[in-house]
Amino acid sequence: MLRAALSLVCLATAAAAETPMTVAEFEAWSTGRTLDYFVDGALWGSEMHLAGRATVDADAGGICRSGHWYPQGDDVCFVYDLNPGPYCWRFFRDGDQVRAEFLGEAFADTITITLSDAAIPCTPEVGV
Repeated sequence: MLRAALSLVCLATAAAAETPMTVAEFEAWSTGRTLDYFVDGALWGSEMHLAGRATVDADAGGICRSGHWYPQGDDVCFVYDLNPGPYCWRFFRDGDQVRAEFLGEAFADTITITLSDAAIPCTPEVGV
């Protein structure tokens, strides 16, 4: 019984350390930057966040897609020209670490995000 209680306390402490970002925090954190999404340490895709909530997204090795994001409650939802969506996410911050959680279909993998100032290399042949 003590082990079960201790496990619950540890889980609650870990969950409390990871705070969902507000929409305003997400916008301030992401605007003008490129977000690189990693699944199990491998690059999954990148997304440039431009002024006015515009985005350019590309899966690793894929074509670039223009889109934008908008708030839906506390969630951040994306729509794209080629794949309308919406695709809604929640972003969690624990210190300098940021994790994304896809809302909708189950996605069991942990998605971590790093920020970059580099643009995604898009050319007319591969999108946008």
